[in-house]
Order: sequence, then structure tokens, then C-alpha cells
Amino acid sequence: MSEPVVLCDIDERKVATVVLNRPSVNNAYNAEVVAALTDTFMTLAADDTIRAVVVRGNGPHFQAGADLKWLDEIGRMDAAANLATSTKTAAAVRGLNEMPMPVVALVHGACIGGGTGIVAAADVVIASEEAVFAISEARWGVFASVIFPQLNAAIGARQVRRYAATCERFGAERAREIGLVHEVCPSGELDRALAPVIDGILRAGPRAVRATKRSVMTCAGDIMGDALFAEIVQQHADVRQSAEAREGFGSFLEKRDPDWYPGETG
Repeated sequence: MSEPVVLCDIDERKVATVVLNRPSVNNAYNAEVVAALTDTFMTLAADDTIRAVVVRGNGPHFQAGADLKWLDEIGRMDAAANLATSTKTAAAVRGLNEMPMPVVALVHGACIGGGTGIVAAADVVIASEEAVFAISEARWGVFASVIFPQLNAAIGARQVRRYAATCERFGAERAREIGLVHEVCPSGELDRALAPVIDGILRAGPRAVRATKRSVMTCAGDIMGDALFAEIVQQHADVRQSAEAREGFGSFLEKRDPDWYPGETG
């Protein structure tokens, strides 16, 4: 019997650790991962005793974005099934972003595409020095509308406009400079860096911490309304069924450049 794709453990301090657990594919998300994350986040959000949530990845990387073979299959389904997939994906990130208690993300290795959405939805992000980030969806002819609200809140639209358009990779120090990451630690020392953060949360009043998070997000306009949610979900679904997306997924699966790339110049 295979292991669950998402693991969750709650320790005696009522700190929950959620682990992305598809290490063989660098924790790339698919329908099973999205469903498991949604269920896990909903369960934790409903538990008034949980003091903090830690999100991390199993294996050599934190999270390498979407399983592109799966996305290609979804894009070829009927419009209703395609839209349902985008709705579930967006709901998982929204659920993490609006979790009542503080969320801490621990990032190592690659954090690509949807992984950056998870990080942007966290309250505290600690990355090890070798971590690499990219908002890479446009590279494959799709785009990351369902994580743009969280990314805009974390690093500002100016930075999102750059990195979501160029799909360029950037390191942990650059991620810290633009606000995606709060702290960078030496490789292998994520748990040591995490300890004082969790201790600080546990020393604060649980109700005060929850009220603080909600008030800050409300004042900043970071609680997503249903109209915006529906709009970005529809956009996300529509572009996945475009001819450009099919070419992008095809180029990935066939290990070639997409037909829109003219080749290197200069």
C-alpha cells in the first residue's frame, strides 16, 4: 500500500506539521495532492486547539509545481471537469492563506510554480540557502492566476509582473530581498531556524494570535471575496484548454522547445 501524498502530524504542543509526500516527482501536485491538502487544511482550520501549522516537503525539494502530464490530461477534458479542477486548486491555496492560526513554510531545494503560491500563503517563510524559486507557469503556455492574490500580497504586483512573465529562477537571498522569504538559513538547519519562531507563537495568547492574523489580513484587503475567486478560477481553467497550453505541455513531454520560442540570440 502506497503512502499518503500528504502527511499530517500534531505534536503535544498542538503544532501541526503538514508534509508534501510525493518525493519521487519532487512533490508535484495533482488531483490527489490537491484533495488531500484541502481536506487537511479544512480539518486543521476547524480545530480551535491548533496553535500553529508547519508546511514542508519530503525528499530533496519542497515543491516543484504542478504535474504537467496531469495538467495536459485535465486540459483535454470537458469544460466542466476542467473548471472543477481549477476551483479545487484555488480553494486549497485560499484555505491555506486564510487558515486561522499562523502557518510557517520551510523551504528547501526547488520551490516552483504552485510551490511559490504555498509559500506566499504562509505567514512565516524560512528557506535554506540552496533553495531556488520560480513562478514558471507561463513557460508552458498557462498562468498562475489562482496564486496571484497571495503572491501580490507577499511580494507586490511589481515583482509578480516580472517573475511571472520571465519565469526566471531566483535564489533564497533574492526571495528574501523581495519579501517572499523572511529568513534564510544554512542548508540542513531549517528545524533549528524554526524553533524560535514556534516558541514565539506559543508564548503569545492563542486567541490574540488568531485575531491578530485575521485583523491584519482584513485591513490589508487580503481576504479574498467570492467574486474575485470565481474570476481567477475561470481564467485559470480557460487558459489550460488553449492551443498554446497544449503546445506548452507537448514541448515539456517531448523534451523540446515550444514553437513560440525563436531560439537564443546574440
